[in-house]
Amino acid sequence: MSAPRTTVGPAGPPAPPTRQSPAHTRAAFGFLLPFGLLFAALFLLPIGYTLGQSLYRVERSGLGFGPSRTVFAGAANYAAALKDGSFLAGVARILLLGIVQVPVMLGLALVLALLVDTRSTRLRGFFRLACFLPYAIPGVVATLLWAFLYLPGTSPLVAGLTSMGIRVDLLSAGTVLWSTANIVTWTWTGYNMLVILAALRAVPGELYEAAELDGAGSWRIAWHIKIPLVVPALVLTGTFSIIGTLQLFTEPVILRSLTSTVSADYTPNMAAYQAAFGANDYGRASAIAVLLALATCLLSFSFLRLSARLTGSRVGR
Repeated sequence: MSAPRTTVGPAGPPAPPTRQSPAHTRAAFGFLLPFGLLFAALFLLPIGYTLGQSLYRVERSGLGFGPSRTVFAGAANYAAALKDGSFLAGVARILLLGIVQVPVMLGLALVLALLVDTRSTRLRGFFRLACFLPYAIPGVVATLLWAFLYLPGTSPLVAGLTSMGIRVDLLSAGTVLWSTANIVTWTWTGYNMLVILAALRAVPGELYEAAELDGAGSWRIAWHIKIPLVVPALVLTGTFSIIGTLQLFTEPVILRSLTSTVSADYTPNMAAYQAAFGANDYGRASAIAVLLALATCLLSFSFLRLSARLTGSRVGR
């Protein structure tokens, strides 16, 4: 018996979209409600409160000893922050740190990830743990450890350099920024390495096998296959590093107790802290926080756009 023939006719009009029942809609809102409440309470509300605080200032009478009153200041707090030479110097200082430290840190993380991912590397687990261990140490403890390595009286590094005739003060005005960069690099390189290593492990092994059959060595595989495929991970770690650099606070605050070269407004975050808890000027502190948030968004967005453009042009070639 022959199979019955089926005639394919012209496609009819698309079926109308099915409407969700009210019960399904209520269930969806019920699942989203806890997240919405937490998002509003822990994210939107603090942002709105900070924006509101930045538009007011506190005035005191009687040479500062009289009663205080809160008055509307408009953009005066923003103008005062942007005219403050110390704040602008802190911004320039942190930008210089990011331009130098972030590429060095990501380059080290990439090299370590490639070395750990190499098949011929022994003791992979040990090296992976050893690189990640600094990130597991709290930032305050890590800064204190490095601070003792920077102090001339307790540092074997300074003693060794002095014995070779090299006299250096690792906490001087010209070197304390790079001493801070060293602490940040030591702490975060292992974390970024694990992110890049996870991207490397997601690469199909068939690509490596095909490259080896074509006669490609380890260096060519790394340069032409591994590095291009982990570019998204590098962009992700780069974005996080930019955000973290602009929010630098713990390391300079700890070093400030050991040297006078770190001022109270050494970084923008420290300037906001000093304005709020040192001068009791919460309006100016809020304005600095808003400016810092805007700068973080602008730099992160610019980095993402530049990375997308460079990646697209490379793919096009």
